[in-house]
Amino acid sequence: MSINIQKQTGLTGNQLKILAMIAMTCDHVGLQLFPQAVWLRWIGRLALPIYAFLIAEGCRHTRSRKRYLSRLAAMAALCQVVYFVAMGSLYQCIFVTFSLSVWLIDLAEKAEKGKTLPLYAAMAAVFFLTTVLPDLWKGTDFAIDYGLSGVLLPLFLYFGGTKGMLAGLTVLALAHGGNQWLAFAAVPLLLLYNGQRGKANIGWLFYWYYPLHLVAIYGISLMF
Repeated sequence: MSINIQKQTGLTGNQLKILAMIAMTCDHVGLQLFPQAVWLRWIGRLALPIYAFLIAEGCRHTRSRKRYLSRLAAMAALCQVVYFVAMGSLYQCIFVTFSLSVWLIDLAEKAEKGKTLPLYAAMAAVFFLTTVLPDLWKGTDFAIDYGLSGVLLPLFLYFGGTKGMLAGLTVLALAHGGNQWLAFAAVPLLLLYNGQRGKANIGWLFYWYYPLHLVAIYGISLMF
């Protein structure tokens, strides 16, 4: 990937993770607690492109793509159970989105070796889940977080380098409109990535911070 350049200066993967978590927290606090503070949602638009970039990097550097996908899918299942039990919600969280992304990345690489049928079947399944099924279940809140464009964003980042990043963000902004165009503000941060993880392994923090901060924000919202 052309923006993954080994250099001493710039931002490490760990620093990008922390920035993404801060942006995500601002977004969800703005959504649930302070809807009048639009600026919190603006900051929140940085989260998805950074996380999508980290997912692409995770696919690139993981020792086991299968275990990587399994961790994402396990967290997706856990979050969905909690959502359904607590709120009766069928909305599919970002872990579902990124699980589908990693699945497609893996199959796309295998397709380069001639195994194209599984990729075509997976693409059809993802299109059905993200685009068709929400229309069929209009009486529910079923949807995949960020839809098809969110699923494809890590693929643009994984296979397309800097041009792919810009193309993916354009597709995302066209699909969702509004302040989603502010996701382009993440581009300078991603270009500062120095190709290094950082001294500590804080990958687990992303997995657990997401559901825990949502529970905390939801709990606080019940007090008002």
